[in-house]
Parts: sequence; C-alpha cells; structure tokens
Amino acid sequence: MAKASEAKGKTRIQIEKTEKILAAALDVFSTYGFRGSTIDQVAQQAGLSKPNLFYYYDSKDAIHAELIERLLYIWLDPLHQLNPEGEPIEEICAYVRRKLEMARDYPRESRLFANEILQGAPRIKSLIAGPLKSLVDEKTVVVQGWMNEGKIAETDPYHLLFSIWSTTQHYADFDSQVETLLPANKSKDRFKEAAAYLDRMFRKSLAPE
Repeated sequence: MAKASEAKGKTRIQIEKTEKILAAALDVFSTYGFRGSTIDQVAQQAGLSKPNLFYYYDSKDAIHAELIERLLYIWLDPLHQLNPEGEPIEEICAYVRRKLEMARDYPRESRLFANEILQGAPRIKSLIAGPLKSLVDEKTVVVQGWMNEGKIAETDPYHLLFSIWSTTQHYADFDSQVETLLPANKSKDRFKEAAAYLDRMFRKSLAPE
C-alpha cells in the first residue's frame, strides 16, 4: 500500500502502476538479489514495457531504494513495540512471536533484506547505521536494565537480539529447506510449532537464576 506522502500528487493510475512495479521488483530482487536482477526482469514481471517502467523509476537503484525504505518501517515495528514498562520475559517472547509472524507473512521482504546484507549492505548502510542502530541501542539499554534488576538472566543484550533475528528469520530465508526437511505431518504447521519451540527456548534461557 502506498504511503500518504507517496500518493500525494499522483493519479490513481500512477499509484496503481507504482505499486505494480514495486510488487514485481520485490519478487525479482528477493529471488535473484540486487546484482542478479535486471530492469527487464522487473518490467516483464510487472507486465509493463521497459519505457513505461522508466516513466515511474529512472533506474534499478531507485526501485530498490524505495523497497528497502518501505521494508525498514516493517522491520523496525516489532522492536518498537518492546515495552520498557512491561513484564520482561513476556515482552521479549512477544517480540520473538512478532518476528516469527513477519517471517511467515513477509518472506520476500526478509529475503530481500538478507540478500542485501550478504552483499555487504552497500545500499542500506546508512539505514542500518541510522534508524536501525538507534532503535537497537535504545532497546538494549532497556534489556540491560531488566538484567540489572534481576528480572531476566544475565546475557549480552545485543547478541540476544541477534539470536532472535537469526532464529526467526531462518523460517523465511530458508523456508524451502525447513518445509522439505520436516516430516509431512509437521510441515503444514511449521510456524505454529516453531513459535511454541522458540517460546520455550527463550523463556528457559531468560529465566533469572
């Protein structure tokens, strides 16, 4: 869905075409990565001619930049919701659930982000060093405060967040592997079972001694 700032001044047709291009680009970039993707692939996926696509975006970089900017809003929201006034273990486990739900509901976005990071994050370093780092620094202070008060077990708050990201995003970035390796009777409910498993694991590791 287009943001209000993006929609301002555009006709309905222009908004629809823009969204069509971005949806197509998300498919292409999340499959082939930025380097392996071409404008021709995006245009073909969107059902547009290349000149028509260039009417809306002047380069592959411009399309990718808008996708990443949108993704960052989605990516940061679950961590924004971590409430300093809440019960610590419940807050952290709720964050784990929200991240797993993102892996389930936004697999292409997760792979897009992963592909960019694997390439050294050349196009998103400023976003990582800016909004993402600021939020992570803010929330690690909260987690450290809970540790200092003895409400959760002592651990490194940064690596706690990294472990949450790795265990939840695995189910998006490697979903085909997870689905293939699980027994048939478990594959269908893999996200539900993963949620239960991760909840138990983090509750046990965070319980104060």
